[in-house]
Amino acid sequence: MIRSRPVERPGDHLRAGAVFVPRSPVGWQTMLADLSLILFMVTAAAMADVPDRKGTSRPAAAPASTAPAISEPLAIWRPAPGGPTLAQWLAEQQADSRQLLSITLRYPPAAQAEALRLAAQMAAAAGGKGARARIVIEPIAEATGIEALAALAYDKGPA
Repeated sequence: MIRSRPVERPGDHLRAGAVFVPRSPVGWQTMLADLSLILFMVTAAAMADVPDRKGTSRPAAAPASTAPAISEPLAIWRPAPGGPTLAQWLAEQQADSRQLLSITLRYPPAAQAEALRLAAQMAAAAGGKGARARIVIEPIAEATGIEALAALAYDKGPA
C-alpha cells in the first residue's frame, strides 16, 4: 500500500508555540462598510419610532413675495429715427398671452412730468398689451435725457 503524504497547508511549519491566524477573504474595508450600513439601518429604524415634537417652534414660513418674477426679455424695443413705432414693433412680435410688456423710462429729476406723459403715451400706443404692461419710471441723476425702452418677456406679473 502506498502511503501518500498529507497535503501541506500554510502554517504547518510554524515555530513551536506560534499561532496560525488564517486570512479572511474579506478585507477590513468591506467589514467597515458592513458595520456602517448596519449602524445606518439601526439609526433609521430608531428615528422612525421617534414621535414628532409638537412643542418645538419651527421658524415661520417667509411670506409670499409680492415682487414680480422677472425673466430675460425675448425682444427689446427702443425708439430710433426711422425705426418702427412701438405699435408696429408689437404687431411684428409673436402673440402669446403669457408674455408681459415692460415699459421702462429713465429720466433726469427735472423731467418727471414729461416722463409720466411719455409712459402714458407708450402704454396707449401698445394697445391691448399696454393694458397689462408693467411700467417702471426711474429718476437717474446722471441722465441727460429721457431714455425709453420696452421689453417682452415671460414675466409673472403681480397676481
